[in-house]
Amino acid sequence: MASLCAYPRRTWVLTSHPVVASGRMSRLDRALGILLLLSQGRTWTAERLAERFEVSVRSIYRDVEALQALGVPVVAARGAGGGFGLMEGFVLPPVNLTRQEAVSLVLGVAILRSLRTMPFRDELETAEGKLLSALPGQVRRVLARARELIGFEHVAADIFHRELAPVEATIEAQAVDGFLHAILDMNALRLGYASPYREGPEVLEVVPLGLLWDRDRWYLVGRARGDASERLFRADRVTDLVPLRRLEEPPDFDVRALLGRTWLGDAMRRWALGSQTPVRIRVTAEQAERLRKDWYYAHVVYEPEADGSVALTFSEGDMRGVFEFVRWLGPDAELLEPAAWRDALRAELEAMARRYA
Repeated sequence: MASLCAYPRRTWVLTSHPVVASGRMSRLDRALGILLLLSQGRTWTAERLAERFEVSVRSIYRDVEALQALGVPVVAARGAGGGFGLMEGFVLPPVNLTRQEAVSLVLGVAILRSLRTMPFRDELETAEGKLLSALPGQVRRVLARARELIGFEHVAADIFHRELAPVEATIEAQAVDGFLHAILDMNALRLGYASPYREGPEVLEVVPLGLLWDRDRWYLVGRARGDASERLFRADRVTDLVPLRRLEEPPDFDVRALLGRTWLGDAMRRWALGSQTPVRIRVTAEQAERLRKDWYYAHVVYEPEADGSVALTFSEGDMRGVFEFVRWLGPDAELLEPAAWRDALRAELEAMARRYA
């Protein structure tokens, strides 16, 4: 196993250098940028590196040769999926952080503390201590008061989307840590899962694909045994979690494909089209445009009507919540379906009108 100690003639001190493309980047900056990218454990082709740093492929080969001359074990893998990488076991020495870099990391710690469920809670405290201990005295004293100086609000409650309580006691905090360990260690999981929207608890064997945080909830993106597509498992619905076998290779998956709540859009379309009693509400074009900016209603099914209005279709079993939503929309909105709810809504609106008579 190669490591830094295998190269005793070189003394490395890593400081702040940009790793993004810049036309003014020096050759030393670029070489260090390449080293930092390779240290992340992935291989990079010369073409991708040239594109990243906006130089020629020939310049990249010269930079790699310079790194190798300094004793950095850059190796080249040929064939499909090949490229430059670092010899397994090579570890970069500690990095001297600039003030701005240290502040950005402390901000990251402060954001983590603001989450409803914070992963690796105990380790976060020790990590912050190690980070602060490596900083100059004045910077350390200021950043040690980060909790007093920097605040992050929690995600506001959504009064239109009431959540059902879990049907069983859950292990949310342990589940988030377990999700991260499974992804990093490439382990399959056995999950006990209790969704209030399904009949009875489930026990599933899941291959973890990624982790998603949305509106203060953690989701494991995984593929359960027997399922052809991915599924999202909320940490606050996990009742049990056991690591299983190690995966032979990392799954081919990029969680960024789910951002923009594309996962929610696909799910809501399935719910709306598969519901036996869908909710349909007619709104104006202006209201529809406004709702398209909402985190939730942006993903309902929109159908233009002949008169210029728009019909929204979605699945919702909470009649009271739908009535509140229609009243919030105002007199330009009309509940179309379920037809059986129209009489109940009419009675409510008439009662409201009598109060203002």
